[in-house]
Amino acid sequence: MTRLTSCPDDDSVAERAAAHVRMAVEQAREQRGVAHVALSGGGTPELTYRLLGEEPGALAGTEWWFADERCVPPDDPESNYRMAFETLLGPAGFVAESVHRMEGELGPPEGARRYEAELRRLGTDGEPVTLDVAVLGIGPDAHVASLFPGAATLGEEQALCVGVEDSPKPPPERITLTLPVLRAARSCLLVATGPSKADAIAAMLGEPSPSAPASLLRRERLTVITDDAAAPPPPNRG
Repeated sequence: MTRLTSCPDDDSVAERAAAHVRMAVEQAREQRGVAHVALSGGGTPELTYRLLGEEPGALAGTEWWFADERCVPPDDPESNYRMAFETLLGPAGFVAESVHRMEGELGPPEGARRYEAELRRLGTDGEPVTLDVAVLGIGPDAHVASLFPGAATLGEEQALCVGVEDSPKPPPERITLTLPVLRAARSCLLVATGPSKADAIAAMLGEPSPSAPASLLRRERLTVITDDAAAPPPPNRG
């Protein structure tokens, strides 16, 4: 069952989301000695990242990953890595060895191949890394990471990371984790704000469908935090 929390404003959403990440990191460290967290780009998670960057001690022992990346250099304004570095990773002082950047500048095929190799290299017992929490945004079309409605990548069952060359949202070339990785994560945290996301949240909570990629996440491992504008309407009790 998806856990959904509605907050009155953006600040409250960010505070709740940051608290969720800190708790997931603490539990992972206690149980396995290390936490694996995947970050997404976009405007919605930015405030959450700034709050997390203010308490680096609570995130010690974390390996940082990315859910997706645009195929641009790391210093490009479109880079998800750049946003995460400026808001969280840099201010908190995380060393380069703990930050696993998708090399978007290599292009979709090679960037995806190298990222999959890194996920496998740092796994245990012959298995790839299992994320403790994947922080996700959602598009108005209900896409997550760079998994878009109706895309062939939604049917990928073996690869951990794939290249995207025809994204309907610019830039067209991207790298993204696949649904098997997101579904295997111990938790996914989806953050949404604003009325433009309301229909996407409703679609995510509806029947699973490739037309709404977010609906394909594992609901028993999914936490959704929205502001009131993005929240689904309360059920009509007649």
